[in-house]
Amino acid sequence: MSGKDIDQTARANETFKGPAGRPSPSLQDIYKDDKIAPPPHMQCESQVDLGQADIPVERYFSKEYHDREVDKIWRKTWQWACRLEDIPNVGDHVVYNIVHDSLIVVRTGPERTDIRAYINSCLHRGTMLRKEGGCVKQFRCPFHGFTWNLDGSLKEVPQAWDFEHIDWSEFNLPEARVDVWGGFVFINFDHDGEDLMSYLEILPEHFEDFDLENRYKAIHVAKIMPCNWKLCTEAFVEAYHVPFAHPQSLPYYGDSNTQYDVWPGVRHINRMISAQGVPSPSLPNITAEKTRQLMERDTPFYKSDREAEAGQSPRGRFADIARDKISASSKRDMSEISDSVALDLIQYSVFPNFVQFGGVGLAAGYRFRPYGDNPEKSIMEMFFLFPKAEDGSHPKPADIVWLSEDDPWSSVEAMGSAAKVVDQDTDNLMRIQKGLRTTRKAGATLANYQESRIRHFHATLDAYMAAD
Repeated sequence: MSGKDIDQTARANETFKGPAGRPSPSLQDIYKDDKIAPPPHMQCESQVDLGQADIPVERYFSKEYHDREVDKIWRKTWQWACRLEDIPNVGDHVVYNIVHDSLIVVRTGPERTDIRAYINSCLHRGTMLRKEGGCVKQFRCPFHGFTWNLDGSLKEVPQAWDFEHIDWSEFNLPEARVDVWGGFVFINFDHDGEDLMSYLEILPEHFEDFDLENRYKAIHVAKIMPCNWKLCTEAFVEAYHVPFAHPQSLPYYGDSNTQYDVWPGVRHINRMISAQGVPSPSLPNITAEKTRQLMERDTPFYKSDREAEAGQSPRGRFADIARDKISASSKRDMSEISDSVALDLIQYSVFPNFVQFGGVGLAAGYRFRPYGDNPEKSIMEMFFLFPKAEDGSHPKPADIVWLSEDDPWSSVEAMGSAAKVVDQDTDNLMRIQKGLRTTRKAGATLANYQESRIRHFHATLDAYMAAD
C-alpha cells in the first residue's frame, strides 16, 4: 500500500492566491521586494480541500491505535535512519530503533550505495547484535558467538558440529530496504512498497537548489517528549501558535501570513514558508530599526559591521549578511542565492515523521518517533546541516546529544535561540497530551488554512491505517 488512495476529488485552484482574509503582505508580496527572487516552485501557492472534520482524539493515546500504527505505518513507510556522513567508512553503522523493531544500518563498501540495513537480531536465539553504533569488521552475538560478515552472510557458528541442520547459505541476516536521497539514508521494512524516489514525489525537484548532500550534520539533539509522536509533529508544522507560544519572535517573523502548500495527488509531502526579517502583520507599528535590533538579539548570526545600503530594509540587509557569512564559512560562493533561500523558514514534511528545511540560512530538520511502546511519549530530534567546505576542512558530523525528559533544550548552548522556542513548545505539548485525556470533545478542530498541513498528514495517515 502506498497511500495513493487518498481522496483527492477536490483539486487545487491553479490561480490560488491564498485564503480570503489572510493578513497582508502575503509571502508572495514580500518576495516582490527581494533583491534576488526565490526558485520558481516557491513563487506559487497550492491548496487542496480535505474537508473540515475533527481529528479523533483517541489516536493520540489509544494503545490499540498505537499497535495498529506499528504494522500500518512504521513497517510500511520510508523513514530517515541516518546521514551518509554518520557512516563514512566500511564497518561504520548506526542502530535505528522504531517501537519493537531495530535495524543495524551499516556501510559495507566504499561506494555511495554500499549500505545495508539488517534486522538487529541473532538468528540463533534472538539476541540483539548491537545496542549502539560504532565501527566493526563483523557482527558477533554476545550470547553464544554466532558471527556474520558485513555482507550479512554467516561467518562462524561456535561448535558447529551441533548445528548440522543449519543451511549456511540461507542463514543470512534478514534485511530492510535502503535508499539514499540528499545525503539522508532511508529504510523501509516493506519489500513490496514503492521505491524511495516515487515516495518522495515532488521533494527531489524542489530541493535541487538546496544541495543537501553537500552539507554535514553540525548539531544533533534528541529528547524524550511528554506527548504522542503525532502531537509533537503537528506542533512544528504550523505558525498559528506563534503569537501566543513564541511572542518574542513577532517583530521579525511572519506568522499569520505564512504560506502553506498542499498539492493535488501529493500524498507524503507538504510545505510551509515563513518570511524572516519582516514583522508579523499583527505588529503594524513596529519600526524597521526595532525589527533589526530584535532579530540580531535573538539570532546573533545576523549581526554584522556591513553597512546597509541606502533605504535597505532589515530583510534585505539580513539576506546580504547571510550570503556573506555562508560563503565565508563554507568557502563557496553563495552570492547568488535568493533572499528567501538565505533567510526564510522553508519547511517540508515527509510522511510520517521527517521534517526538513530547505534554504541555506536555516537548514534544520526534525524527526519524531514513538518512545518505545508508549503512545503518550515520543522522541523528538532536531539537527542542523551546515555547508561542507570544498577543501574538506569542515568538522566531522556531530554526535547525538541525548536529553532526559527533565533536561531543557536550552541546556544545549549550540542550539542558540531555537532552544528557547522548542522549550516553549515542550511545555505546551505536555498540556495538550493531558488535555486530550480529559476532554469530553471527541475530536480536535483544525483551521482550514493555517493547519492544513496537519489535516493533510491525517488524510495520509488514515489511508495507510485503512489499507489491507
